[in-house]
Amino acid sequence: MDAEQLLSAMTPEVYERLIYAVETGKWPEGTALSKEQRDSCMQAVMLYQSKHNSEAQHMTIAAGGEISFKSKSELKKQFKSDQQDIVRVNPNH
Repeated sequence: MDAEQLLSAMTPEVYERLIYAVETGKWPEGTALSKEQRDSCMQAVMLYQSKHNSEAQHMTIAAGGEISFKSKSELKKQFKSDQQDIVRVNPNH
């Protein structure tokens, strides 16, 4: 399977499963990945991001294949604005 076939077959759900596998070293069902599987998943994630990642996070592959890095101040600003969306619940009340 070439890269274009892989991209056309990969759904957002498959991408999320691959992200989980790369981040945790296991599939969502709990089965551990081999080093070769993890490497292949990482390559597939990077390929998918290079085509679909229009809002790249810190150190990701942006659409078009560019590596995207955000500065510390950019990340702080992003996280600060994201905090407004979080509903805080006091567990003591």
